[in-house]
Amino acid sequence: MKNPNVYVNESQWIRAREFLSEVLKLHGESLDDHLTGPIGDDFPDPVDGLEAATSRNFGAYQRRRMELLERGRRWFTKLVDLWSRRSWIEEVEVDGTKITWGDGRRFEFGDTVFEVLEPWFHGIEYDRTGWVTPILIRRRGWRIVYTSDVMGPQIEDYAYTLADQKPDVMVLDGPPTYLFPYMLNRVNLQRAIENAITILQSDPKLVVYDHHLLRERRWRNMVARVFTEAEKRGVALATAAECLGTKPLIDLL
Repeated sequence: MKNPNVYVNESQWIRAREFLSEVLKLHGESLDDHLTGPIGDDFPDPVDGLEAATSRNFGAYQRRRMELLERGRRWFTKLVDLWSRRSWIEEVEVDGTKITWGDGRRFEFGDTVFEVLEPWFHGIEYDRTGWVTPILIRRRGWRIVYTSDVMGPQIEDYAYTLADQKPDVMVLDGPPTYLFPYMLNRVNLQRAIENAITILQSDPKLVVYDHHLLRERRWRNMVARVFTEAEKRGVALATAAECLGTKPLIDLL
């Protein structure tokens, strides 16, 4: 599971502890018995590694963007303080089942390999909803990428990383068009569209385009350029429901 001690927001911090506490109770154990002091106090700001995203100039939006990034840095600094002073949860094993943190690690089960990427923002830079960990699955020459909740992705560096994986199949979380134009502005919507096109240019066989995207009826028109690019390149682009031979519920309402 996602490491509950670092690169999580306050809500993720609390909910992870509630979840693990309930799991341990089922086995007659207490979370308190698996707590330890903070391990390390050096937590790099992940935005510093987003060279493509931070080098872009968004014209009239740039000033506002810089203001938001500065606010985000202050938010991140507060989280570093949380991670540095509160008790951490140790990896545990209960009744033969090991609960371990996946961030940035590789796991092998027979001929199947799972590579868990380092934490990515759940949306734009310093997105207050926290972090997620995309997963690359490799088996018998096939490469499958599950992006988790990247909302587009809206960050260019993430799109380049996903495209570089050269996946055969990608489960891609699309932009939350239902939040447009209030919590998703036009600039970040266009970033998500452009980044999806970047991914399609790596020529996967199938992209399952879903999750945040399918929450309002305009969704298909809002990302029409993505469908046009997929058709041009011969990439199968479909929702999870369509992969199962039916229509997504939002299209039936």
